[in-house]
Amino acid sequence: MNGPEHAGALVQMAPFALILVVFYFLLIRPQQKKAKETQEMLDALKVGDPIISTGGIYGRIVKLGEKEVQVEIAPKVQIRLQRSAVGSVNRPTKTEEKPA
Repeated sequence: MNGPEHAGALVQMAPFALILVVFYFLLIRPQQKKAKETQEMLDALKVGDPIISTGGIYGRIVKLGEKEVQVEIAPKVQIRLQRSAVGSVNRPTKTEEKPA
């Protein structure tokens, strides 16, 4: 009984297993890596960092809290953002730095 019927069932399940493997490597794994990088970036925030919010607001961190940050977007203009609303840290690269 386990002969041809059992082998046929395995052959039928092989495409589904292949699809699951492809989904893992193309969708799930990169998403987990991106989430880990984002969390590391949020954990590494410090006062004075220039940031860009997820809404596109540029500013500099003035105060850090556990769940929120205070950002100066213009002289004497500060806003509060959720920490998770920080999209990226806008650190200048070597080519953008001005020579001393």
